[in-house]
Amino acid sequence: MTVILSVLKIAVLVYVGLCLLVSCRQASFVYFPTSHLQWTPRDVGLDHEELSLSSGGDETMHAWFVPVAEAEFTVLFFHGNAGNIGDRVESIRLFAELGFNVMIIDYPGYGKSTGRPTEAGTYEAAAAAWTHLVGERGLAPESISIFGRSLGGAVGAWLAEQKAPRCLVLESAFTSIPDMGKEFYPFLPVRLLTRIKYDTLGRIGQVDCPVLILHSPQDDVIAYRHGKRLFDAAKDPKRFHELAGGHNTTVFDDAYRNVLRDFIINGE
Repeated sequence: MTVILSVLKIAVLVYVGLCLLVSCRQASFVYFPTSHLQWTPRDVGLDHEELSLSSGGDETMHAWFVPVAEAEFTVLFFHGNAGNIGDRVESIRLFAELGFNVMIIDYPGYGKSTGRPTEAGTYEAAAAAWTHLVGERGLAPESISIFGRSLGGAVGAWLAEQKAPRCLVLESAFTSIPDMGKEFYPFLPVRLLTRIKYDTLGRIGQVDCPVLILHSPQDDVIAYRHGKRLFDAAKDPKRFHELAGGHNTTVFDDAYRNVLRDFIINGE
């Protein structure tokens, strides 16, 4: 009996220690920034403007604006939780080839942006990007489409709830961080431990612009059901498009390009 009690005590201590680790270090489970920009739009034949914008307090946010001649619409691009904007030049080129201006930002602590990544910090960066497009460039809100991939989907949904963009496009997005944590760590009381929320599901129903959800059944990081739940919760008009490939190996085929172009131009 003494041995059993000792084993149980050790198990409880290990479990409590694991809970404390997850609670204290949760940012390291969510954000994976890198500082070196391996590529720029120039590497794929695109001119671009380097931007350094104020993003809360003394922090500065690094961003690119890629202009396209005679473009009527602009895509505000929020990327996922790993790397930096330098890893998204192929996606930038795709939007430019579709005829759209592109603005892409790095969150605090990513690339050349200062500070450290936090949920509030990503929202402040998103708001600063919107202010730059509408305030400094004078773009009409109805000409700006918000595109968010993975973690960027949560950031984009937050901004779309606050503003009035042309449309919101969420690609491979999750419903919330607690939902993701519960899937990865089903043996932990994740919902009690998580301070980082990114409640995309709770926000999507408050977004008034047209919504396009893109998700792959083969997504090996964010399960397909996340995309379907987001679609079900979104208001009309909305559209769901099934992608092909894994989370980081999405197939950018003609169907994908056509859906993006048509939805951004027509909202359907």
